[in-house]
Amino acid sequence: MNQEFELIAKTFMGLEPVLAKELTLLGANNVQIGRRMVSFTGDKEMMYRANFSLHTAIKILKPIRHFKAQSADDVYEAIKKIDWSEYLDNDHTFAVDAVVFSEEFRHSKFVSYKVKDAIVDQFREKTGSRPNISVANPDIRLHIHIAESDCTLCLDSSGESLHRRGYRQESVEAPLNEVLAAGMILMTGWQGDTDFIDPMCGSGTLLVEAALIARNMAPGLFRKEYAFEKWPDFDADLFDRIYNDDSQEREFKHHIYGYDIDMKAVNTARLNAKAAGLTSDITVEQRDFKDFVQPKEKSIMVCNPPYGERISTPDLLGTYRMIGERLKHQFLNNEAWILSYREECFEQIGLKPSIKIPVFNGSLECEFRKYQIFDGKLKEFRKEGGVVKSEEEKRQMSEKHRFKKNREFKQRLDEQGENEENDIRSFTFHRHEIKSNKDFKDSRSRKGGRDFKGDRDSKGSKENRNRGGHERFDRSKGGKKTFKRNRYDED
Repeated sequence: MNQEFELIAKTFMGLEPVLAKELTLLGANNVQIGRRMVSFTGDKEMMYRANFSLHTAIKILKPIRHFKAQSADDVYEAIKKIDWSEYLDNDHTFAVDAVVFSEEFRHSKFVSYKVKDAIVDQFREKTGSRPNISVANPDIRLHIHIAESDCTLCLDSSGESLHRRGYRQESVEAPLNEVLAAGMILMTGWQGDTDFIDPMCGSGTLLVEAALIARNMAPGLFRKEYAFEKWPDFDADLFDRIYNDDSQEREFKHHIYGYDIDMKAVNTARLNAKAAGLTSDITVEQRDFKDFVQPKEKSIMVCNPPYGERISTPDLLGTYRMIGERLKHQFLNNEAWILSYREECFEQIGLKPSIKIPVFNGSLECEFRKYQIFDGKLKEFRKEGGVVKSEEEKRQMSEKHRFKKNREFKQRLDEQGENEENDIRSFTFHRHEIKSNKDFKDSRSRKGGRDFKGDRDSKGSKENRNRGGHERFDRSKGGKKTFKRNRYDED
């Protein structure tokens, strides 16, 4: 029987219940919600699956020691008592990051240095030499969390933040973080049972994340590597089975539509959908929201308009008035979900929300609001069986201090912006070079890494076309990792 151990999944403030539900469905045990994290237990397979399959996690950590510390010297002594030969040797590199909420420990980098010194000193005393530090690409990543005097030291099994899926090839200004986008979609309860619309799609993050959720595809499909692949006990065969198992994927019978007034954003969204191999599910067109018309099929809308912070418009409040007008007249008998920051913007929509969910977009304290759009009077809508607010939404809205409990951590969040390398923020970048098939094959074989799965858009056998043209790569056939087809379309 495989041994279970403690694990921690980190996420953004406001997404903890969504992540907990994901973990429960994945089969994790002892799932408990914390602040910006969810703890659970599982074996090695669960740890691999959590990294590979969770849409709303940014890190999966494996605690290896809990201890109390009142000073930096206490941290040093506790770390030095650990037998580091179980995790490291002189030929491997490591890195340490820290998150600190404590009156005693004011600087997270200082804590990182004390952990590093304890490890290095132990190796020097035992072997006469020491392992090196590598910030960019270490063999072992360590994470220490200190809340007042409670310290937890973890192995970071993810490495680079899990929001960096790998499909984003280009970006527009202030792109929506992939984990936040997935969390928003999961909050709506949408599972691909209707059409999906984003009328201000930007670089298409909501579109791609919606397609992954609709098809129940693991967001880890596009990742090149995880930190646990460098661990001494890494089970390559086990992870190959997880990576190549598509038994839980499902057919998506509806469609996803993205629109944007900016043609550059349209082209960027198309490129990102293409990189993810999902162009058969996603259509992106240039269109102004003010020209939006009633969709032919039952639909849900999820939208992240400008807030007037990182992105603005010449008439911000006018934009929100236009959104409300379009929804009232051209989105009847559907539901819309809007993420925004300013109360005065929401007021301009002119519709009463069914629910308001507090979430953070970066350091901005936002709200995610649901609008049930119906024709005529509310009384008549309810008489005909229409539901404006579900029982669960009523329960959530009745919770006291539901916003305050998030606000009280906002100052700490701002102060700790350097922690997690700003994982909670979206990264603005413009283009990654798309390599040719040969370049990918050569680079992956040199690293001994994993090949990408095939492109759903590629033409292949009848079986593959019926499954969306999606072909998985045999990572272990003949003892070698084979490269069958690159997921990028070639011109």
